Amino acid sequence: MTGRYNDRMIGDVRLTRIEESCTPLFHPKNWYADYNEEELAPVLKALPPGCHDPSTGFLTISIHSWVVRQNGRTILIDTCVGNHKNRPSWGVFDQLNTDYLDRLRAAGVEPEEVDMVMCTHLHVDHVGWNTRLENGRWVPTFPNAKYVMSRADLAYFEKAAAIEDKDVAEVNRQAWFDSVLPVIEAGQVLTVEGIEELGPGLMLRPAPGHSPGQMRLDVNSRGQRACLCGDVMHHPLQVPLWRWRTFVCADPEKAVETRREILEHCAEQDIIVMPAHFAPPYGGHIKARGDEFSILFDRM
Repeated sequence: MTGRYNDRMIGDVRLTRIEESCTPLFHPKNWYADYNEEELAPVLKALPPGCHDPSTGFLTISIHSWVVRQNGRTILIDTCVGNHKNRPSWGVFDQLNTDYLDRLRAAGVEPEEVDMVMCTHLHVDHVGWNTRLENGRWVPTFPNAKYVMSRADLAYFEKAAAIEDKDVAEVNRQAWFDSVLPVIEAGQVLTVEGIEELGPGLMLRPAPGHSPGQMRLDVNSRGQRACLCGDVMHHPLQVPLWRWRTFVCADPEKAVETRREILEHCAEQDIIVMPAHFAPPYGGHIKARGDEFSILFDRM
């Protein structure tokens, strides 16, 4: 099912994709430091329709959350851009007014029923619905949840926001103040580092590079496995073109290393990759041939 939400089972674990937006967002030459049209053309041609806009060359980017439901617990992975957030330097994120919470409810989840929010990393498009505007104040959207964040990202973005570090995008510094700090002040943040178990078959593991403390969630239930890997890859082109570095990674070389490790791991173990920004079909199985990779898309 496409549109408002999508469901699939990984063993006994129910995964639901909650979409905030899905649109052609940027041209690859403005995103990838290693952009090369000759390399890119055959890759785009092989991708499913809708992964890019042929008329503009823009790549289609989905901004969505994953809801993980297991044994009566509800975990929300990443919280998109959010409503009413001031983001003038990136107009497509500025002062949004979407029906994201209605989509969450349509999937059977009330904000009060969320037990845990896990931010794979603390970029603007992964923390926005951490908070909502109430009487002029930013308050936690999920009042009964613990918000899981990596120690490395918390330290990095707190410092960047305090000193107005120009190497960190202004939108990410703004997100610290309206989408991260309020949940810290509410006492709802759970800080993690290294490998952590969030539940049976739900393992949180470091995936650094895009941000210093980016994390992935590995799901393993009844012999079926999935990897919710955040921004290890922004677009399916980064499967065959895994060496391509982006302009938006804190450590581009480390991001490439992490990407290769995850692609190898998922290929060897037949794990479905489910990143944070893939447009339909949203994820798939990785196939390896030496140090080259391809993806067999898996429709939800």
